[in-house]
Amino acid sequence: MVSDVGMSPRDRVAAVPKGKLKNPYTDDEEMIIAGKAVYFGMSCNGCHGGGGGGGMCPPLSNEVFVYGSDDDTIFRLITLGTDELMKMGYYRTGMEGVVGPMPPFGDLIKTDEDVWKIIAWMRTIFNGDPKRRNW
Repeated sequence: MVSDVGMSPRDRVAAVPKGKLKNPYTDDEEMIIAGKAVYFGMSCNGCHGGGGGGGMCPPLSNEVFVYGSDDDTIFRLITLGTDELMKMGYYRTGMEGVVGPMPPFGDLIKTDEDVWKIIAWMRTIFNGDPKRRNW
């Protein structure tokens, strides 16, 4: 849960044990709108598409999340990128036809709140089987 205002994403990852990060903004309409703005502001759309449907990197809207779709894993992937995430013991659980390594954004996105906002927006574009939703 976000409790320290302005904590950097990397500091948040270091402070919270694996599996314990949970998005406080999942159903917050204001934060979802802000998350879409952060998504475009950080140019996530350049790789994942304007609507999150994919492009040169995997889509964010379907059921396939390469390392897992839980809040904790996605927060760490955005923050650390593929290489650091794998060094922490995460492994691929799904495959996409379009794959590329996720670069780390933990030094570019200044606050953990902004990462949570992006993830909150991502949850709204999910178009997979609702039974497979795990957040």
